[in-house]
Amino acid sequence: MTLNRPTLIILAAGGSAAMLIGALLFQYVGEMAPCKLCYWQRYPHVAAVVIGVLALMVAGRGLPLLGALAAGGTGGIGVYHTGVERGWWEGPASCSGGGGLGGLSGGDLLSLDAPTGVVMCDEVPWEMLSLSMASWNAVISFGLMGLWLLAARSRV
Repeated sequence: MTLNRPTLIILAAGGSAAMLIGALLFQYVGEMAPCKLCYWQRYPHVAAVVIGVLALMVAGRGLPLLGALAAGGTGGIGVYHTGVERGWWEGPASCSGGGGLGGLSGGDLLSLDAPTGVVMCDEVPWEMLSLSMASWNAVISFGLMGLWLLAARSRV
């Protein structure tokens, strides 16, 4: 069975929409506040959903290629975030223990008299099969990128 262009676009953009819904469920139902890098991973998914809607209305390869770029972008951020979580490299100073926060933990920061706590980018709040949410975002997003690329190649 060959998937046609509209179906591939719906699957790719729908996948990004599902990733956003999942992130919001973790945030609001699971009460897991997102860190700075978590937010960064959401923005390309929003772009992919918008691109998907437009790509269903406009023919051509340009929009599916932009969708692939968005999916690849969030996948890349997910890989970066995974590296920060695993200590492979330093994360942003504003949300990682090694940067400008002086090695404070998330609990230390929450106890400060700040109006809101800082969610640490280098801590893993949830994982499945030894992969964090950032890792799963990367894996799934690169799969979505593949769907976008197939849609760009499709003539129908």
